[in-house]
Amino acid sequence: MNLFTITFKSLRQRRLSSSLTAVSVALGIMLMVAVLVMNSVIGDAFSQRSVAVHLVIGPKGSELANVLTAVYRVGKAGEPLPYRFLRDDLLGADSKWKDSIEFAIPMTMGDVTEEGAFPIVGTVPDYFFVEYASGRQFRLKGKGLERSFDAVIGARVARENGWDVGSEFKLVHGGASGHVHDEKFTVVGVLAPTGTANDRTVFVHMEGFYQIAGHEKPAEEAIERLKKFGYTVTPAEEAAIREAVAGHDHGHEGHDHAGHDHAGHDHGHSHKVPDDLKEISFILLKAKSGVEALMMSGAINEGVRALAVNPIKPMNQLMNDVIGNIQKLLLFLTMLIVVVAGVGIFVSIYNSMSDRRREIAIMRALGAHRGTVFLIILTESLLLCIGGGVLGLLMGHGLVFVAAPFVEAESGLTISPWQFDWVELLLFPILLVLATLIGILPGLTAYRTDVAQSLSE
Repeated sequence: MNLFTITFKSLRQRRLSSSLTAVSVALGIMLMVAVLVMNSVIGDAFSQRSVAVHLVIGPKGSELANVLTAVYRVGKAGEPLPYRFLRDDLLGADSKWKDSIEFAIPMTMGDVTEEGAFPIVGTVPDYFFVEYASGRQFRLKGKGLERSFDAVIGARVARENGWDVGSEFKLVHGGASGHVHDEKFTVVGVLAPTGTANDRTVFVHMEGFYQIAGHEKPAEEAIERLKKFGYTVTPAEEAAIREAVAGHDHGHEGHDHAGHDHAGHDHGHSHKVPDDLKEISFILLKAKSGVEALMMSGAINEGVRALAVNPIKPMNQLMNDVIGNIQKLLLFLTMLIVVVAGVGIFVSIYNSMSDRRREIAIMRALGAHRGTVFLIILTESLLLCIGGGVLGLLMGHGLVFVAAPFVEAESGLTISPWQFDWVELLLFPILLVLATLIGILPGLTAYRTDVAQSLSE
């Protein structure tokens, strides 16, 4: 009879206490695995892997606020930038950066959907033809943005609102408490799940967004804003702006916007909005190299018009200063649970020694060496810890599998049931060390058992 057979029979004789002890270890490992997986998911969501742009360009102010709003759709956008900044400063014929830019995607924000209050992002068709994350392309059912009142919705929006290609919806101005616009957009595409904020976002064609009644600027305000940003507005341009605003107002005059139902089609109501009346909340920019992006951000930030930031910088700061500390606390607490479970194993084995003194004495009398008895006790500790660890690993990933759809529904984070964190590889070496430490003292007690005294008792 070998060492493991003897140890297994010993554990089977105390199956209830042995099972409870192993389960206590399994619960600790289960929680630790779940925390590690969630740490990995959150780390991916707030890392460079979750966004495939070099710069987020937005209004002067907080770098973190701009990134949270533009990339993660959290919070509200600040004062928008004139469209001229994109057209002239970045992509214009006289711009020194135009040859350094791979793409520059404008976004305009502020409204939400009438159903579900999902954020609205007005953008251009190219948004869906670039990577939404490093090495990841959008997958789309239907088609992209083609006409002014087309819309593409994220997977979560489609699921929670019950929308699909052909669904129509209205926008609420400025947030959930604003007034409802009369214009309707039609869903022409549904995005596959991405595990990013795109899943809970509704994208509309930027031209349609500008054409909505109430989104236009009064002529004088538009002119003053351009001048405030340092742009020259010629008398001819001022006249064109006033004429465009007057034409747009005349198009809505007399019906208080009622009946101005685009329903996803232009129906002859498509009003071409001049560039000088357009505003942009953010620009997602990818340069042809990281060095060019760094130089571009430095030049933009020296000016007074906009703020350019690499999105990974403020998110790393947020992770390190806030979220990272919470993750460390959770991990520390789960490690304490595992240690407490280890103490439970120690107490269980140590307390059983008084009941097993006669059993050990008989083994010794039958020729078992002291070292053999010591190894039996140590092997019990190892089997309980490793067995509990394997069970806990399976239970941890099972917990992730069960919780994944609920977490996705509440937070928008997509969790793979098979998500694995490399730190999990360290669990079993740690358990081996813990089991060894736990088994040493009871093993020494068995090693020192007096055979004659134990048999006489």
